[in-house]
Amino acid sequence: MKLKELLPILEEMAPLAYAEDFDNVGLLVGTTESEITGILVCHDALEEVIDEAIAKQCNVVVCFHPIIFSGLKKITGTNYVERSVLKAIKNDIAIYAVHTALDNHKEGVNKIFCDALGLTQTRILIPKADFIQKLVTYTTPENAESLRNALFASGAGSIGNYEDCSFSSKGIGSYRGNENSNPVVGNKFELVTTEEIKIEVTFEKHLQSKVLKALFSAHVYEEVAYEIYGLKNSHQNIGLGMIGTLQQPMEETEFLLYVKDKMGCGGIRHSRLFGKKIEKVAVLGGSGSFAIKDAKQAGADIFLTADLKYHNFYEAENQLILADIGHFESERFTKNYIVDFLKKKILNFAIIFSEENTNPVKYL
Repeated sequence: MKLKELLPILEEMAPLAYAEDFDNVGLLVGTTESEITGILVCHDALEEVIDEAIAKQCNVVVCFHPIIFSGLKKITGTNYVERSVLKAIKNDIAIYAVHTALDNHKEGVNKIFCDALGLTQTRILIPKADFIQKLVTYTTPENAESLRNALFASGAGSIGNYEDCSFSSKGIGSYRGNENSNPVVGNKFELVTTEEIKIEVTFEKHLQSKVLKALFSAHVYEEVAYEIYGLKNSHQNIGLGMIGTLQQPMEETEFLLYVKDKMGCGGIRHSRLFGKKIEKVAVLGGSGSFAIKDAKQAGADIFLTADLKYHNFYEAENQLILADIGHFESERFTKNYIVDFLKKKILNFAIIFSEENTNPVKYL
C-alpha cells in the first residue's frame, strides 16, 4: 500500500476541510509514492517518537498535533521541531497530522472526551459557520430524478441525520439559442418557453468540485444554468467543543474527582464552587478559553478545557465552574480513536500505538 492510498482513509476520519484556518494539518513530511511498512500513531511527533517509529519499522507517523505549526525557514536541528523533522526526512518517515480536522468532527476529540465521562445527549458547542453552500439548478421534468440522484451521490443533500434532501418546484423557463446552439427542446433562433424543474440542494463547501462535476455529467442541457450561494447557517454536526448531560447529577467535588480519575489528570485548577450539583457539562479538548462565553450561553454547569490563564477564571462570573484539566489530558484518548479507526480500515499491515508519553507537563 502506498502513502497516497492511505491519505483518503485519513481524510475520511478527519476531513482536512474541517480544520481551522490557522492550523497545519495533513501530510507534513514525506512523499505520496512511498510504500508503507507500518503506521505509528502518537499525540506529538517528537524526536523520541521518530526513534520509536524507526525501531518498530514504521515509516508513517500519524500524529494529533502538527509538529510543524508555523513556517520553517531552516532545518538545522537547533530545536525540537527541527530535530524531529530532520530525523524523519533522513529516515524516509512520513508525518501526517489531524489536529483541528478531528477537533471539529462530530465523532472526534470532543465526542471522545464526552464518552470518557459518560455524557449523553451530546451536541456541538460551537457549530462551524460559513461552511454550507446551496446549489440551485433548472432542468427538464424527465431529467429531474436522475439529476437529483447524481447530486446526492456526490455528497449534496445531507442535513444532520438526513440524506437525499432537496427541494423541487415547477416553473416556466425561456431561452433562445443562437447559430451555434444545440437545444434539447426547440430549435435554433426559436424563443422557447417550456416547463422546467427547479432543484435546490445544500452541501458542505469542500464538496463543491464534486457536486459541480455531478451536475454537469448528469444534466441534459447543453448549457447548464446554476447558482451557488454561501449560507449563513451554522453546521450543527461540525464544530468545536461539545455539551452533554450526566446520567446522574453529581456533587461538584465528587464530579471533579471523577474527571481527575477518568482523564488521568495530575491536578485540576478550577474556579469557585457553588455548592450545586453538576448535570450539564461542556467540554473542549485543548486550549479552550475562547469558548467560555459559549459554555455559559449553552447553560453548562461546568466547562472542562485546558490552558486557562489567571484572568480567564474571572470570566466564570458566578454562572458556571471553569476547570482546567490539562491540555494533554483533555485529548489523551484521541490516539486510541485513531488506532481503532485505522485498524478497521486497514488489515494488511501493523497499526501501532505509540508507547511514548509526549505530555511536556509534569506534576509534583
